[in-house]
Amino acid sequence: GSGGTGGVAGGGAARCVAEVSAGESHTCARRTDDTLWCWGYNGDGELGDGTQGNKHVPIEVTVLGASVAQIAASFAHTCARTSDGALWCWGHNAHGQLGDGTTDDALSPVEITALGATVAQVSGGESHTCARKADNTLWCWGSNDHGQLGNGTTVEEHSPIEVTALGATVAEVSVGEEHTCARKSDGTLWCWGYDGDGELGDGTTQEKHWPLEVTTLGATVVQVSAGFAHTCVRKADDTLWCWGYNVYGQLGDGTTTDMHSPVEVTVLGASVADVAAGGSYTCARKTDGTLWCWGWNEYGQLGDGTTETKTSPVEVTTLGASVAQVSGRGHTCARKTDNSLWCWGYNAYGQLGDGTTAERLWPAEVTTLVCP
Repeated sequence: GSGGTGGVAGGGAARCVAEVSAGESHTCARRTDDTLWCWGYNGDGELGDGTQGNKHVPIEVTVLGASVAQIAASFAHTCARTSDGALWCWGHNAHGQLGDGTTDDALSPVEITALGATVAQVSGGESHTCARKADNTLWCWGSNDHGQLGNGTTVEEHSPIEVTALGATVAEVSVGEEHTCARKSDGTLWCWGYDGDGELGDGTTQEKHWPLEVTTLGATVVQVSAGFAHTCVRKADDTLWCWGYNVYGQLGDGTTTDMHSPVEVTVLGASVADVAAGGSYTCARKTDGTLWCWGWNEYGQLGDGTTETKTSPVEVTTLGASVAQVSGRGHTCARKTDNSLWCWGYNAYGQLGDGTTAERLWPAEVTTLVCP
């Protein structure tokens, strides 16, 4: 695969993206060989290559080798779980969100030794991070000014602390800007932290320093995604429900009214297979493989060829029925079933990975991320 046209689309090069995670202004992708590649803004070291220079095409995070099992690109930091269960984080660390006991930015991955080799899943927000361990306990660290660490205080933590109220029952965690939600193994959803826009879903706008159940959902939740200041869940019946901040229509209910309790995204029906709540927009993959996005669209991050806000889901038609996974905060990336990666939206720092800084209103393939 070393000859020809350098592996651009149509050149026969293997497409090999296994997972993608989009941060605020950077993107990371895990290849099928378990190497990690990042690109975009790097002023805080969030690309993990030891520099602070922006990159307009993917570069490998060589320190981690071919061992990466899951990635979480956050606001300005990145974390990766390696195949041995260890957690590594790097980038912005002013609030201790890297979990290494310091507030020093890290330009290369540092291991969060306090967690040991026990991490099953990681999720990061603006200034805090949470990890689910293999024993289904939840541990959080970083900024805590609104109680988003879930330990009953508002004290910042620079090392992981357990969210003891949840016990050993956590099946999934998703971290928003200043709030956190966890799905328990019994299908209930629990949220905590900032609630000024109703993102905790309990019918109030009162922040919570301990996990609180979103009782209206019952024991039906199979996936949760926390966005900037809104939250969405997929239920067992494949319906999608969202709540919280809605100024840009990111709840998908056709309005721009904040909702303090879950409302169904009725347009999508009982057909949702995956959801990604982004900055102030949301994308969902349907069971037929089509991708639908809605909400804030100033930079074309909805992928519909416009920059107009949408209060109801619109299909990203150019991707067809081929989407496997989606991620986004200020820009959007989708992995297709052929393991190709496509990105669109805001691109001032090269976060679309196409070698330019031009924003794109339609999905464009990240052609440089090909396998040897």
